[in-house]
Amino acid sequence: MSEAETIRFDSLDISGEVLRAVAKMGFTAMTPVQARTIPVMMAGNDVIAIAPTGTGKTCAFGIPMLEYLQLKEDYIQELVIAPTRELAVQIAQELSALARYIPEARIATLYGGQPIAKQMQQLKRKPQIVVATPGRMLDMMHRGLARVDRVHTMVIDEADEMLKMGFVKDVTSIIEATPQDRQLVMFSATTNQDVMTISWKYQYQPVEITVEAVAENKPQIAQYIIEADRQNKEDRLLYLLDADEYHRIIIFTNTKFMTDRLCSFLQKKGYDAQCIHGDIPQGKRTKVMNDFKHGKFPILVCTDVAARGIDVFDVEAVINYDLPQENEYYTHRIGRTGRAKRHGVAFTLMSFQESVRMDEILRYLQGDKPEKLEFDEMGVLRHADGSAFFENV
Repeated sequence: MSEAETIRFDSLDISGEVLRAVAKMGFTAMTPVQARTIPVMMAGNDVIAIAPTGTGKTCAFGIPMLEYLQLKEDYIQELVIAPTRELAVQIAQELSALARYIPEARIATLYGGQPIAKQMQQLKRKPQIVVATPGRMLDMMHRGLARVDRVHTMVIDEADEMLKMGFVKDVTSIIEATPQDRQLVMFSATTNQDVMTISWKYQYQPVEITVEAVAENKPQIAQYIIEADRQNKEDRLLYLLDADEYHRIIIFTNTKFMTDRLCSFLQKKGYDAQCIHGDIPQGKRTKVMNDFKHGKFPILVCTDVAARGIDVFDVEAVINYDLPQENEYYTHRIGRTGRAKRHGVAFTLMSFQESVRMDEILRYLQGDKPEKLEFDEMGVLRHADGSAFFENV
């Protein structure tokens, strides 16, 4: 057992209301990122934390944010910036759960794709906490509807992805509108030059926290590669689905066109599948995600950008129908399964043309390598030792 696992939330100097909420959420011991981040944030330090996805980052910054709140004040005190709409909604939901027993806490969620009038109504309620995507946050600031000049803590979540998506200018504009003495906290799955530049320019003596994907928090994911020519990828996919081994599945594609095409193909074959990508209206995306979270359908087809906010704890299998275009996307994709200490499985359907890309991904992984599976002449999927992968197929 690691040191972090032995540290309980009730050992922290935090309010009874937050402790009750944490217990209601089913948590007792802190994850490593929570154990290392919460005391540092509570002490008022700037933080740059490099941590794997799925390690409890929202609670790590959410608990200190709630402890800071001046509940009788009606201005924005805590600001969280996230790269995607889905992630912003997810963070706001978790913060709301943490604030379950603090009725005076008001949280607003701002993102594009939703009627701006709805979000104006949220701002009229004078929230103390705002969770937003950078574009919509700037829009509200330019309209004079949201002021950040009294912000106490600003959190940038998934900073690496945010800056890679081209939000550097937007993020820096928001930072520069906050007070110079505000607390700036950045969470990132990886580090890159843009992340370090923001840290160097805007943080004051930040505490650096790095949480490795060790045995305690590393997802238990079995990874497999299946060779599949472009002509038979659909057949290989159907084979995996027809095995009836997995009942909660996410299938990743690289383009909106392929997402729509593959989802339609599966629906015509009788599978209960839905899809999300950037061109689907936000209202529908939210409904699809909520329905998937609540188990109303088993198969979700999506692109990488749409997947950034997916936080579903019981996904049994991830299938890479297309190889990701960025190496780190492979890690983000397969990390959608094997969460909450469950075991997961990830399949990658690899055509001959994609083999070079796969080699690049394998070099990037520097860890567990996927096992290669092959079909025999009878069309049965087998391990390298000749044993059948699925006993019932």
